[in-house]
Amino acid sequence: MDTSNPAVFVNVELLRMYVGRRVRAVIQVVRSDGGVVVGKSTDEQQLVVKGSPPVSLSNFVEVIGIADSNQSIRAEIWNNFGDTFDTSTYNQVCQLANGEYKHLFI
Repeated sequence: MDTSNPAVFVNVELLRMYVGRRVRAVIQVVRSDGGVVVGKSTDEQQLVVKGSPPVSLSNFVEVIGIADSNQSIRAEIWNNFGDTFDTSTYNQVCQLANGEYKHLFI
């Protein structure tokens, strides 16, 4: 596993702390329009993802890329996570990865 350029687990609430840095987030796709995908983050807030998504997107997608702003990511990697996903648990992981247990996450 390459640990030279880690991506921080984020939701929209945490994204503002990492503008300009590499992040990862899971969204529920709301709409896809060319190079822009609008989704709902695991904390129920809107997140805009820019880049070249795969032709076929599942309902839930993980994106890894650079945080452009408080509500957008410029995606480098897209991973389809299927049509069902436990957003509540992922949101808790985001909180742990940015809180007391930050040292356990790359």
